[in-house]
Amino acid sequence: MGNHDHLFKVLIVGDATVGKTSLVQRYSNDSFTKHYKSTVGVDFALKVLQWSDSETVRLQLWDIAGQERFTSMTRLYYREAAACVIMFDVTNRASFLNSQKWKEDLDSKATLQNGAPVPCILLANKCDLSPWAMTKDEVDLFSRENSFIGWTETSVKENKNINESMRVLVAKMMDNGEGVAALSGNGDYINLRDVATPGYGCC
Repeated sequence: MGNHDHLFKVLIVGDATVGKTSLVQRYSNDSFTKHYKSTVGVDFALKVLQWSDSETVRLQLWDIAGQERFTSMTRLYYREAAACVIMFDVTNRASFLNSQKWKEDLDSKATLQNGAPVPCILLANKCDLSPWAMTKDEVDLFSRENSFIGWTETSVKENKNINESMRVLVAKMMDNGEGVAALSGNGDYINLRDVATPGYGCC
């Protein structure tokens, strides 16, 4: 009936304990628990979105263990990725600083088919906790300097900005890299209240 089915591989990376597995479970199953075991290697989940009347988006979510950085395996995990989420814990400055290493690792090992960098959103997770170990100005500068499509704060525990931030990433992938969506280009803070995708839903 003219329905278009899109399949995208999305990487979820960042240091251990920043909330990657929790994000995947919240986004794919709308569930949350404090008691996840550390991911070993990589875990997978599938999220299906009815993007529009005629378009279905299937996301393969690759939850890559925080200990895997700089191993020979990450090149294999990154292969054919269409987008990436890099997460840090707002109460853990080291996880923020290490986001740069994750981004450099990704950029050195994976590109889109057209040779462009894999689009990547930066998520400041656990924003329900305080104090932050970094300023928002620092995150702004970091996101711009490291060529993220943008950043925003999230709380997987409180289900804050999870669907909305992923919607920005899907919109970027659906853009096919032909241009840059107005909301996702310069590494700036993404005000998710401005994000609206007609017909967007979940099935």
